Amino acid sequence: MNPAFALEILPQLLTGAVLTLQLVALALLLGLVLALPVALARLSPFAPVSALASGYIFVFRATPLLVQIFLIYYGLGQFEAVRESFLWPILREPFWCAILALMLNSAAYTAEIIRGGIRSVPYGQIEAARALGMSGPLLYRRVVLPLAWRQALPAYGNEMIQMVQASSLASTITLMELTGVARAIAARTFQPVEAFVIAGAIYLLLNFVLTRAVHWAERRVTHAAH
Repeated sequence: MNPAFALEILPQLLTGAVLTLQLVALALLLGLVLALPVALARLSPFAPVSALASGYIFVFRATPLLVQIFLIYYGLGQFEAVRESFLWPILREPFWCAILALMLNSAAYTAEIIRGGIRSVPYGQIEAARALGMSGPLLYRRVVLPLAWRQALPAYGNEMIQMVQASSLASTITLMELTGVARAIAARTFQPVEAFVIAGAIYLLLNFVLTRAVHWAERRVTHAAH
């Protein structure tokens, strides 16, 4: 381990870490927005709607994320309809292809987390809210979803940490995020130990901060509930 070389490459790796944070933040945010309707569709009493949501969740949970990234980045461009659509300027960019793949994958896992949280809400509290005149969207917004989120938060924290780790796969489609920068430095300098040790330390730091933030949020939610 060469400390001088490690300090020399640190700024480059931090630049890659910024892109990693952008990927993770956008994928989690968009994935959460998509996961809620998918979770509600999964709970729908209408069989076709529930089956469609179940199929989406199964496909994205049962196939490797790397395959999903390759299919979106390399596969979509094979379709002439996609190349001629207004979406092509976005879908031909590796950044947005990575975001799309990470988002769809995260949404599938998050939908199951939300569904589990909703199913864990005590039926008595739902009945009490209905007795007060709440129903439909108001019941979900004021009672079901806040209680479900409290139950789902620990599991969603794990999903956030896994997304930080999964973002490293974006380097396979030329994105110079943290792992991509480390690979480029190792290939250029033939000193992989320093590059990947520092990259691993940055990932460790990111996940440590994320873990502490989730624990803080759990304490706040628990305190608010009491």
